[in-house]
Amino acid sequence: MKNIEVVKSCEVEVKPFVLSDFTHPENTRNSQKEISKKALKRLAKKAGLTHTDDQIHFAKKIIAAYLEQR
Repeated sequence: MKNIEVVKSCEVEVKPFVLSDFTHPENTRNSQKEISKKALKRLAKKAGLTHTDDQIHFAKKIIAAYLEQR
């Protein structure tokens, strides 16, 4: 048997229902930026890495796939 406690209406705390408190934010996937080849070349040059256009193309595909799964 359950115990029931009777309270007055002035003793009850009322809060507005905020839907965002119960859902996950969906803007994380929408805020991803696309990586350009030019940006990858600049990054490789800054890091002192040698690269070819094929390697940059492959790196762009890998980064895009990783960000999509995340």
